[in-house]
Amino acid sequence: MSIPVPLPELASTMARFGSASYLLTVGPDATPHAASVTVEWSEGCLLVGAGRRTAANIRANDALALLWPPPSPGDYSLIVDGTGAVRQEGPHLVVTIQPTSAVLHVTAKSP
Repeated sequence: MSIPVPLPELASTMARFGSASYLLTVGPDATPHAASVTVEWSEGCLLVGAGRRTAANIRANDALALLWPPPSPGDYSLIVDGTGAVRQEGPHLVVTIQPTSAVLHVTAKSP
């Protein structure tokens, strides 16, 4: 079950989950890639650091997702879909993410 999160409420919803998230991208060969990131809110966009593989994936396919695990067992996960763009800031790669949708998603029970 998913509960939509209106984008104007995303910053306050994210505050419940903290800044540690997983960034999910897909490579040019359709291989998924997950990276642990720290997320920062900045003027309606999200900012995260990136490694070379994450940056290459986003340059090839800008669709991505962020996933925050449930803060406690039985709670919801936060999933944010969006598009990303990579830029160089000194020696660091930074991804600017424009969120397109967000949901609180209940953790599925074991069969």
